[in-house]
Amino acid sequence: MIKRKVLFVCLHNSARSQMAEGFLNALSGERFEAESAGFEPGQLNPFVIKVMNEVGIDISGNETDSVFEFYKQGRTYNYVITVCDAATAEHCPLFPGVSRRLNWSFPNPADFTGTDQEILAATRQVRDQIKEEVEKFIESFNN
Repeated sequence: MIKRKVLFVCLHNSARSQMAEGFLNALSGERFEAESAGFEPGQLNPFVIKVMNEVGIDISGNETDSVFEFYKQGRTYNYVITVCDAATAEHCPLFPGVSRRLNWSFPNPADFTGTDQEILAATRQVRDQIKEEVEKFIESFNN
């Protein structure tokens, strides 16, 4: 079986794209190979690490990567999926050979404010939304 290669992209590669990568790799078995990258790579969001651990996915050892470095390296993908707002997604380079480019817009956990518990609750909502989109994406290949 040939794996479909998927790149998830967001602003800092610190939250949304990391969660999407984690879910696709954990839920798709051998059908997909996911990576993630950002326009301005930052540091992994500690709240995201925590909420992903709650669902059994450890991303604590992940690095944040640059989408532009992946492009310069000549990496190819079947799908490039931006998980940031549409305006930011427009800056994503066009990868050679991409069969499909999608945008799934989710709130940025880096923008959440409040107590730790409030930030965790908001981050869990985004995590669950991303998981739902990833599950729909996987299911779309079963039809």
